[in-house]
Amino acid sequence: MKNSSALSEFILLGLSSDPYIQAILFVLLLLIYLLTLMGNFLMLLVITADSNLHTPMYFFLRQLSFLDLCHSSVTAPKMLENMLSESKTIFVESCFAQAFFVFATGGTEACLLAAMAYDRYVAISSPLLYGQVMSNQLCVGLMWFSWGLAFVDALINILLAVNLDFCEEQTIPHFSCELSSLFPLSCSDTSANFTLLLCSSVFHFFGTLVMIVSSYVRIVSTILKVSSTTGRSKAFSTCSSHLTTVILFYSSGFISYLLPTSGSSLEMIFSLQYSVITPMLNPLIYSLKNKEVKAAMARIFRKYFN
Repeated sequence: MKNSSALSEFILLGLSSDPYIQAILFVLLLLIYLLTLMGNFLMLLVITADSNLHTPMYFFLRQLSFLDLCHSSVTAPKMLENMLSESKTIFVESCFAQAFFVFATGGTEACLLAAMAYDRYVAISSPLLYGQVMSNQLCVGLMWFSWGLAFVDALINILLAVNLDFCEEQTIPHFSCELSSLFPLSCSDTSANFTLLLCSSVFHFFGTLVMIVSSYVRIVSTILKVSSTTGRSKAFSTCSSHLTTVILFYSSGFISYLLPTSGSSLEMIFSLQYSVITPMLNPLIYSLKNKEVKAAMARIFRKYFN
């Protein structure tokens, strides 16, 4: 038996042991990661540079782009490195650090999506009071609350996990370190860890989902009262991008966390969507379906390239 202080490395099995498949996956995932960086950096640039987008909605969208950069960068570089490596090892300290940031960025994004849902509710139900209700002070407060709550929650979970003793078995049947994949490797009693992780997950993910659903129930109720078909369509279109992001985030996140850590293909697919693919899709969703973002991009390109 080895405890966590004596154990120096874990082995991440990754997505496949076949060298040919690994080479294909490396090229594909490298491309996805580069597109994620480019797309989210472009969103940050456009929202920051264009004064027309300095509104509460785009304040939260800028935070979402920054979060997607952080979330994908926590797992993707190490995953790509291990595809080119024969050892596929990760230091114990690095593994815990990765688990911490995966938890923290995921929890922050859940809170941020709830704040964005409330923003859409206020914009549709009280358009004349929107600027007053969604003040800069409130937006900044919601942003810091989201980051702070998630980081404190992640820190508590990690501090409890670092005291675990680990057996000789060092292999993690996954491409990244997450708390749920570390607990089965421990020789210690992990019931307290599982309970804390379950409570944190329920609070962050189910709690924020209830807030989002509640906001959208009120949004739909308000829209149905609009007599004009054009007005209804315009109101629904302002929520479509956010709703698409919510569905992608929660569906893949819930399934990847609810499935047992076994290294199955289904688990890997949902984990990849949650940690790598969704951060790439979010900028596309908000740019392709948003006339204001497309207009801002056109203005910036005309300014700097004409």
